[in-house]
Formats: sequence, structure tokens, C-alpha cells
Amino acid sequence: MSLHLDARQRAMLQEMGVTVWGPPPAEAPITPPAPATSAVAVQAPSPAPVAMAVPPRSAESPVVAPLRTPPPSAAPVPPPAGGSTTPALQLHTPQALYPSADPAQTPNGLGRGWLIVAESLTPADPLGGDAGRLLDNMLRAMQLHKHPRVYFAALERSTPGAEASPHIPTTLADAVATLQPAMVLVLGHVAARAALGRTEPLGRLRAGPHQLAGCPAVVTYDPAFLLRSQDTKAAAWADLCHALALVRGAGAL
Repeated sequence: MSLHLDARQRAMLQEMGVTVWGPPPAEAPITPPAPATSAVAVQAPSPAPVAMAVPPRSAESPVVAPLRTPPPSAAPVPPPAGGSTTPALQLHTPQALYPSADPAQTPNGLGRGWLIVAESLTPADPLGGDAGRLLDNMLRAMQLHKHPRVYFAALERSTPGAEASPHIPTTLADAVATLQPAMVLVLGHVAARAALGRTEPLGRLRAGPHQLAGCPAVVTYDPAFLLRSQDTKAAAWADLCHALALVRGAGAL
């Protein structure tokens, strides 16, 4: 059967977004709609969607386009294979902080050397900036500025986050075997996680004894945190005194 639509019905379909292809209507006077009492009365359009009686498609009926073509669903983006190749935390080669210090002027009781592990914003100049100057003051208070074998291993954050390279513990163990320090100072929670593989809160890490490749290690606050929390400086100084007491108690010369 063919689809016969008058101008009013076509206007209603167009308003609903339905496009009808077919032969144009025959030029004939538009017949007004029958009264409401007629059995074939056409209901007036209303704001609610009206189910138009579109005949089912048959071999003789024209093709009626859908209301709208839904956009194709976006396929999920697979994660990068193997994850990120660049860790967020890298360890730099330890460097001497006071290489020009005279060994003959090194006070007794400081041991054969110290290794300091901490996160640094300026790995090439660990004693630069406000945090570096505070670290220098801490070491000078311990008279370590007179020791030529005080080394600093800088942890540099290359991307946001604290994901450490899995090679850091092995690299630090090699550094301890080469430098043979009497004490390893681990400054800050980020350094403690990277160097010791510990995830406890910093307060608990400060309290417990640690070993790094057979060398005693003490955990305390990092200089950047001390700048933000002035009231923790006394606790940090107590940790440094504890490290000195361990070195002297071990009888290291």
C-alpha cells in the first residue's frame, strides 16, 4: 500500500524530525479535518510525542528515515603497553658536600664518612636554595662541614608522584659498599620509601633502628618539611644527635 499524506500530516512529521521521501502530493484542495465525532478524526498535535501511524515498510511503501542517527559509541582507549617507562623518582650519583675539608682538621667521633639521602629540587647544588641552606646549617651544627667524606645522594622527582625507580635500593647498596660510611641519614618520607622500602608513617620510622646494606641508618625530617613546620626542628635535631651517638658508640674513627 502507498503512503498518502496531506500537507498537515507532512508538516507534523517534519516538526518531529521525520523526513518522508515519496511522490509529491497531488494538487488538490486541502480537505479540512473531519469533526471530532468522526471515526477517522485526526488528533491535534500536543507537546507530548505523538505516535504517528506510519505504515510498516513493504515492497510498495516508500522508505521512512529514522528520527536521528545516534552517534557511534567511542571505543575505550587501551592503557599504554607496559605502563610508564620513566619513574617519578630518580637517584643521582652521590657527591661530596665538603670536598675541600682538611682531613687533619676533622673532629674525632664523626666516623669514616656519612651518606645523606634526601629529595632535592636542585640535585646539582644540594646546598642551594632555602632547603639546601638549612641542610648546610644542620650539618655544620654537627661539625660535618669539616669532614671531606660527607656525601649527598639526591632523589629528583621528574614527574608528579612519588613512584621510585626499583633500582634505587640496589644503587644505594652499591654506594654504601663503595663509600663505606659510618652512618646513612635518610631525610624525609619520600627518601625513606625509596631507600628503605618502608611505608610506615615518618614518626614511626624515626623511632626504629634501620640498616642499609649493613650500615646503620637514621630517618628524620627533610629540610623542606622543616621550613614549613618550624616546630619540628627540635625533633629533627634530636634525631641528628641520636645518629652522632650511634657513630660514637660504635667506636668508628
